[in-house]
Amino acid sequence: MDNPTHLLAGYFMSRAGLNRLTPNATAILLLAANIPDIDILALAGGGINYLHWHRSWTHTVLLSPVMAWASVAMVRLVARKPLPWIAATLVAWLGVLSHLLLDWTNQYGIRLLLPFSPRWYRLDNTMLFDIWIYSAFAVCLFAPWLARLVGGEIGERPRSTTGRGWAIAACLFLGLYFAGRGVIHGRLIEVLDARNYDDSEPLRVAAFPQSSSPLVWRGVVESPVAYHVYTMKVLGPAFDPSAGRTLYKPESSAAMEAAAKTSVFREFQQFAQFPLWQTVPSAEVEKGTQVDLVDMRFPFHCRAIVDAENRVRRTEYPVYGW
Repeated sequence: MDNPTHLLAGYFMSRAGLNRLTPNATAILLLAANIPDIDILALAGGGINYLHWHRSWTHTVLLSPVMAWASVAMVRLVARKPLPWIAATLVAWLGVLSHLLLDWTNQYGIRLLLPFSPRWYRLDNTMLFDIWIYSAFAVCLFAPWLARLVGGEIGERPRSTTGRGWAIAACLFLGLYFAGRGVIHGRLIEVLDARNYDDSEPLRVAAFPQSSSPLVWRGVVESPVAYHVYTMKVLGPAFDPSAGRTLYKPESSAAMEAAAKTSVFREFQQFAQFPLWQTVPSAEVEKGTQVDLVDMRFPFHCRAIVDAENRVRRTEYPVYGW
C-alpha cells in the first residue's frame, strides 16, 4: 500500500488502544508502520536497483523485530525520555507487521520469507492506492472533530475524547473490507478458471482490483499461445470469454534472447509474475528490433533496442504503457 495508508493505519492502531501500553506509542507506530519502506533509498541507484531491493529484506518476517527495535530507538533518541523497551518494541512490531499485512493484500506482493524462499506472496485483493480505504479512514479521522464541533454549536458541554471508538471502527473496516474483497476475488478466479481459451485449459488465471470500484476487476488468463484480458464487473452481465483483449505470445527470436541477457531484463524477469514479450521494428535503429518485457499486473515494463546484428544498443526501465 502507499505510505499515507500505512501512516493512518499506525495512527488508528495507537488510538484503538495500543497507546495505553507505552509512552509515545503514536510516534512509535507512525514510524514502525512505515519503516519497511526505507528501501526507497535504493532509488539512488536507479529504477532497476529499486526494483531489486523494494519489498525485499525490509519486508521480511525475519527482520521485522529488528525494524521494530530500530523504530523504538529512533523515537527514544528524539524524545529523550525513557521507554519501557519490551512493551514499546512489542507495539512497534505490531506496527511493522501491519505494514507487511497491507502490502501482502495487493498485486505487487512481498518477499516475506527471505532468505529461506525468494517467492513473492500476494493476495491481489487491493490496489497500491485504494480510494475506498482512504474514504473510510477520512471519516474515522475527522468524525471526532466534527462531533465536538457540532456539540459546541448546539451548546453541549465539551467532552474529552480520544477518538478510540472511531479508531477501532477504522481497524474493523480494514478487516471486513479485505475479507469481502477476498471473497469476490475467489469467485472471479473460479469463473475464469472454469472456461477453455484457445481450445485448451488455462495455464494460469488472475484477477486484479481496479481503483474505480471494488466491484470492477481486471481478469487475466494465460493460455499456451496468448494472454486474454477482461474487464469483469461483479454485478454486471455473465462472463463472456470472447469479449476480452487478446495479446499473443511471440515466438522466441535472437533479439529477445539478446535482450534477456542484459542486467535490466534479468532483474525484471525475477520480478515479473505474468511476463509477456513483445517485439516490433525499431524506429531508432535501421533494421533493428524493439523488445519489451511486460508484467501483465502493471502498466510499466522494460525495453531494449536491438540492432540487426542482435547487439543491444540500449535498455530502459521503467517504460509506461503496454
